[in-house]
Amino acid sequence: MVRNDKTATPTDLGDNAVEEISSNLRRLLADVFALYVKTKNFHWHMSGRHFRDYHLLLDEQATQIFAMTDPIAERARKIGGTTLRSISDIGKNQRLKDNNKENVSAMEMISELCDDNQQLTRSLRAIHEVCDHHNDVATASLIEVWIDESERRTWFLAEISQET
Repeated sequence: MVRNDKTATPTDLGDNAVEEISSNLRRLLADVFALYVKTKNFHWHMSGRHFRDYHLLLDEQATQIFAMTDPIAERARKIGGTTLRSISDIGKNQRLKDNNKENVSAMEMISELCDDNQQLTRSLRAIHEVCDHHNDVATASLIEVWIDESERRTWFLAEISQET
């Protein structure tokens, strides 16, 4: 289906599919930005016995998380949807909780990021179902890679959290 609006991107996905998929991608993008900032926050404020290892791990994970942002936003635009426009838009759409505490122990950081990555995986699976419903294999394909990456981050964080 080619959309009637002159500024809209041509797509064979129906209007309902574009709206449902792009709105899910908008929330996903907000969560990914929130997880990126939280991971960098913990990276910057890490301390303790395993400082170097955790500091480097969180930097690596933050880089991987940030790498998702452009493909998510561009996918929404490719199908004719819209994406985030501002920091306040991120705050309005994010589901993951921020952490503004002054003092967070290394294990609390690791545990919280583990939980957040698990939540992100659940969100990715839910969006994948929406894409399957609308036969949007391109978005589903991207999501499959991100699920694998979030499961790997969760695995690493979960292994560390068992050290206590």
